[in-house]
Amino acid sequence: MSELTLIEGLCLYPTPAGAYQAIAAPEADKPRRFLQRLLQQPQTPALTLPQLARLTDSDDDTKALELLLHCQKLGWVQGVEQPLTAPQGALETLLPELLSQISETGKVLLADDQGFYLACSGFAHEAAEELSALSADLATVHKRRSGLLIRNLGIASHAWAIVDAFGCSQIGFWPLFVGSQQFVLVIAGVPHFNQPEFVTLVWALSLRYTKMDPS
Repeated sequence: MSELTLIEGLCLYPTPAGAYQAIAAPEADKPRRFLQRLLQQPQTPALTLPQLARLTDSDDDTKALELLLHCQKLGWVQGVEQPLTAPQGALETLLPELLSQISETGKVLLADDQGFYLACSGFAHEAAEELSALSADLATVHKRRSGLLIRNLGIASHAWAIVDAFGCSQIGFWPLFVGSQQFVLVIAGVPHFNQPEFVTLVWALSLRYTKMDPS
């Protein structure tokens, strides 16, 4: 029997780092699948062994607890005392306000993989259209050259940026892999992915664009 035990009376919720980990790459290892399942729930699940077994897709309590501990040590999950409900309402209504909170400049847009923007905060319409088209071009280049970046250079990130003379991002392009869909966050200035609004954004997209995992 594992020496690990759960703290009673808590609900399981991803941290901003955990939300980012869930959608940062298309490859799905066990921790990422666990985080993705967590973001498919309409409400933060109670932290119990049966719930944990379902979310980790494990019939071994010890392995389920060890996976949770691994994610906790990396700062990907947290326990909250009160259950939280998934964001309600149409994405078209939710997205602009959420996007505005994840950049120091308030200039953010969400584009699809075809180069069309779904929501925008702070950018003029013409600029948003051009940046969305550019995001699709960059995704094509990255897909073509990802072997070099990952295998030869050890760079696993899918993000690209236009930087200033000091190497700081002026415009960043951050892919989000949600289910079978790929989106890109285009952000002016420094991204604020450490905000709770980023978790809400990923949660809303996950519920809209992924199917509930049957496990």
